[in-house]
Amino acid sequence: MRHVLDIDDLTKQDLERILDLGLAASYNKTLAGKGVACIFEKPSTRTRNSTEMAVKQLGGHPVYITGVEIGIDVRESASDIANTLACYHEVICARVYDHQVLERMAKSNVVPVVNLLSDRAHPLQAIADVMTIKAELGSVANKTVTYVGDTNNVAVSLAFAVGALGGEIRLASPSGYSLVEDDRQRLEAAGVVPKIVEDVSEAVEGADVVYTDTWVSMGQEDEKEKRLSDFDGYMVDDDLMARAPEAIFMHCLPAHRNEEVAASVIDGPQSRVWVQAKHRQNAAVGVLAWLQEGADLGSE
Repeated sequence: MRHVLDIDDLTKQDLERILDLGLAASYNKTLAGKGVACIFEKPSTRTRNSTEMAVKQLGGHPVYITGVEIGIDVRESASDIANTLACYHEVICARVYDHQVLERMAKSNVVPVVNLLSDRAHPLQAIADVMTIKAELGSVANKTVTYVGDTNNVAVSLAFAVGALGGEIRLASPSGYSLVEDDRQRLEAAGVVPKIVEDVSEAVEGADVVYTDTWVSMGQEDEKEKRLSDFDGYMVDDDLMARAPEAIFMHCLPAHRNEEVAASVIDGPQSRVWVQAKHRQNAAVGVLAWLQEGADLGSE
């Protein structure tokens, strides 16, 4: 049974196959007549739209389920919910607060489970990111990707994906916002050793991709004042981008102009944020099609 809870669930060959399937000119209706459960404990713009449209693109039927109505570990356990949804659906896709919920669903091993976002990982975002790099720069291999900001779930999944495909990942964060030990060990186990740099100018120098994310994620609103102070000097502005004049700029969105990124950068000629957002759908298509390939092989 295949699951996609983070990028390190995939081999390099798996990831390359997902990219090929997602970027294909046409798609087989591999989900024709099949349902996909889309659980959302957290609201979303890109994730919901890209996932539902990807399911439709593959001929399937997405069913949107809110956290309130399903009540994970309140009305029913995560494993019971997985077993119930498997009676109706081919795949469970879930956007959750706690990564362990996904692990317990996957442990049931009744249908594939796809992580649409958790506190630990954001694999479909990372797949969309490396799709964007491949489409814009031809390859991820031998490219330098600098991530500026809080080394969060987005940054860690991005590091896995870039490293798996032969790129260099640099992480530029102020003290207290760098990799936690568990993520560092997971990356090292996968053969990925990010370059950790506090000096943001040094981190961006000569990069092929400059990437940032909001400094205040959903659920961190009470920390906003402290975070804005801690990240002073880390905004990706025109002066910073001038240190990588050939680089493309990326952001997973939503963005806060003139906080983590200057409006002139995100809306400027180096920005690829809308290409990146469009690839969220291609990433979902690639993952779902790859899961169906595995299911078809398993049934032979």
